[in-house]
Amino acid sequence: MNKWLSKGVLACLLLLAQLCFTYCVAQEPQSQGEGNEPAAERRGPHIAQLSISGPIGPATTDYLIRTSDKARKGGARLFIVNMDTPGGLDAATRDIIQHILASDIPYVTYVTPAGARAASAGTYILYASHVAAMTPSTTLGAATPVQIGGMPGQQEPPAKAPEMSEDKAGEEGEQNGEPKKRERDPRSAMERKVVNDSVAYIRGLAHRNGRNADWAEKAVRDAATLTAREARAENVVDIVADNQQQLLQQLADRDVILPSGKQKISGTIAELPVVSYEPDWRNELLSLITNPQVAYILLLIGIYGLIFEGYSPGAIVPGVVGIICLLLAFYALQVLPINYAGLALIIVGALLIAAELFVPSFGALGIGGVVALVIGSVMLIDSDVPGMRISKTMIGSIAAISGLALLGFLYAVGRSLRKPIVAANQAMVGRTAVVSVVEPELLVKIDGEIWRARCDNLLTEGQLVKVTAEQGLLLQVVPE
Repeated sequence: MNKWLSKGVLACLLLLAQLCFTYCVAQEPQSQGEGNEPAAERRGPHIAQLSISGPIGPATTDYLIRTSDKARKGGARLFIVNMDTPGGLDAATRDIIQHILASDIPYVTYVTPAGARAASAGTYILYASHVAAMTPSTTLGAATPVQIGGMPGQQEPPAKAPEMSEDKAGEEGEQNGEPKKRERDPRSAMERKVVNDSVAYIRGLAHRNGRNADWAEKAVRDAATLTAREARAENVVDIVADNQQQLLQQLADRDVILPSGKQKISGTIAELPVVSYEPDWRNELLSLITNPQVAYILLLIGIYGLIFEGYSPGAIVPGVVGIICLLLAFYALQVLPINYAGLALIIVGALLIAAELFVPSFGALGIGGVVALVIGSVMLIDSDVPGMRISKTMIGSIAAISGLALLGFLYAVGRSLRKPIVAANQAMVGRTAVVSVVEPELLVKIDGEIWRARCDNLLTEGQLVKVTAEQGLLLQVVPE
């Protein structure tokens, strides 16, 4: 049993290592653009170039805050944040915005390259930045909080009825003998609270930096979007530049609002070297384990590892691996928007599947466990943010593997029940053994076990023999 458990845990570790390697290769920084210098070679005043690519989460916040502090100590005079994001988590976005607003060095958020977007959370960060810039053929907007959309499959709120004029409403009310009624917002109180809070937040950011607050409200309430040229015309962004050099030229002598008051960006800013700060190993690790897919796998490995250790005390490997994976999973889940009911269902499902191996329920526990595991997996991540959900393909794969393993176990149990019952003291009869030692005492080996034996014929080491009788710990054998 322990041998199979160790092999299973080793396979899980290899799978996890392959996943980590694949993710790190996919996230490997691209070669730096012309004119950029490696971060290790920075000396004196420079422009720090950071990047936000993909969904905004805890790893993004950690990277932006730690790296900007490092760059500030190294002599950074300006931060340029290249951004391409579909959105992100509210808590992580607010942490980034608070850091930007408290910075005594200007932040320039630049939506680039062509085809990039600053959707949802990216729009808030763009409004919070001291200078907002975009590349042609980029977009921003659609800043409505996605959590208010409800669970998948839930019906959309009914469309709001067309509004009528006060006079007409008053006439109808008088005709029916009822007082005039005001049209009610079909959204729930919680939805209105979330939207109104987001509107107030983004309008405050717009007023701080002198940008279009009315359009910002439309982006939240109506999910409005704009292209780069339209955003510049609507006073949503400050600069539209084809490349970084054009951006730096347009930044010269521009006024920005810092905590200390209004300041002017140096007219010679374009002459400073641009230093690219890429994520380090710590940020790569944090980004890896806070990925919902990886956190989900770590959770399952941790649960099953501890279950196997509990049923096979002394195996050690499953327990050690399970504890490590479970701690990493809990760290990731505490910074992700999870549904605790989903987490509880996953744990219960794993326990039921494990219990099927030791309790003769003929599949009832196992089937219930697979159902609970699938439902819990679907519910686990409580967010509609792109990139912050567990893929249905992974959930289906886990369910299929669990189901096939359960069917295989039930098939093995069925076969064992159909086999003829053999007395325990005759289990070796009919087995084939290998002669291990001839003198001074005949010893034979069966499946790695050494047995004392007796034979009326002359045997040689390595010869195959067949067991004809079993008397306690002594076997009667004959040559095959």
